Amino acid sequence: MAKIFCIANQKGGVGKTTTTVNLAAGLAGIQQRVLLIDLDPQGNATMGSGIDKRALALTVYDVLLGSAGVREARQQVAKVGYDVLGANRELAGAEVELVNLEHRDRRLKAALADVQDDYDFILIDCPPSLSLLTLNGLTCAHGVIVPMQCEYFALEGLSDLVNSIKQVHANMNRDLGIIGLLRVMFDPRITLQQQVSEQLQAHFGDKVFQTIIPRNVRLAEAPSYGLPGVVFDPSAKGSLAFIAFAQELVERVGVKIPRTKPTRKKAATKAAPVGQAAAKRQTPSA
Repeated sequence: MAKIFCIANQKGGVGKTTTTVNLAAGLAGIQQRVLLIDLDPQGNATMGSGIDKRALALTVYDVLLGSAGVREARQQVAKVGYDVLGANRELAGAEVELVNLEHRDRRLKAALADVQDDYDFILIDCPPSLSLLTLNGLTCAHGVIVPMQCEYFALEGLSDLVNSIKQVHANMNRDLGIIGLLRVMFDPRITLQQQVSEQLQAHFGDKVFQTIIPRNVRLAEAPSYGLPGVVFDPSAKGSLAFIAFAQELVERVGVKIPRTKPTRKKAATKAAPVGQAAAKRQTPSA
């Protein structure tokens, strides 16, 4: 049965989507079967996995409203190594439509029951708010991975998220808890970031992942080519950090890593960015 994790933070711009797509690719690289679910109406995780969100016939929106199953709506993306249940702007209207539906906060949990044995990990990219979409993710998850920058405003946002998780744990999902905090976009040259990192470790102890994701240009470039950084440039510092994080996560949750690791070809970094690729292929992959 799959381990279901939400990647969440109520503060925007902290690298949730970057973490989700690169963790998915890192897990796929060590032979884990992965489904990525994009619960953000912006659809960035969908585009960052090489899928044109505007061309999707079925999305997570259809799954939440019950007009399609996960098996029908998911996309198999060979070049990234994992499956994607994508999202687009239609998802923004789902909250209004969900309000009057029965079990509106458990729709995703019911839908995933049919495919849990198909995967080792299901990763859910949540929007930066405690909305009905986020509640659907938290209600079906076994835990939350919190990516955060080592800044003081991020600490305040973390406090709000911890309170939200406690409420969901008490009222909706007794299995829910924080799996760990992941320090992202870290620059060791900045004294403030070092101080906040030390405070996190002092307060949360072993809940803080040992792996630190550095600030890395190649990770920032990768979405314009429709690829996770781990696939776009496997040798970049950020990519190596996410691969190490995937291994740490697998060890933390007690999933066995197969002995033989598949080799993944390095993606051609000379490919045209999104704007140029769209004109050539008619299928932009930002």
